[in-house]
Amino acid sequence: MEFLGISITDWVGYAAMATVLISFLMTSVNKLRIVNSAGCLLFVFYGIMLMPLSKPIVITNGAIICVNLFYLLKAKK
Repeated sequence: MEFLGISITDWVGYAAMATVLISFLMTSVNKLRIVNSAGCLLFVFYGIMLMPLSKPIVITNGAIICVNLFYLLKAKK
């Protein structure tokens, strides 16, 4: 399936890329971690949508989400 000549999988990848890039514009570390986690989650979906499954993309971004969540929860205490 395509939209404007670009596959849905590629759209998810572009959205992930843009979200991760935007996260580095945040002045607050907590906001950076939240937006970055959203971008990483999109990258996980992107890695799953690729056929065959892209394990390096899924594993790396899943690990980054875990690190971000760890520090967000640590900061909340």
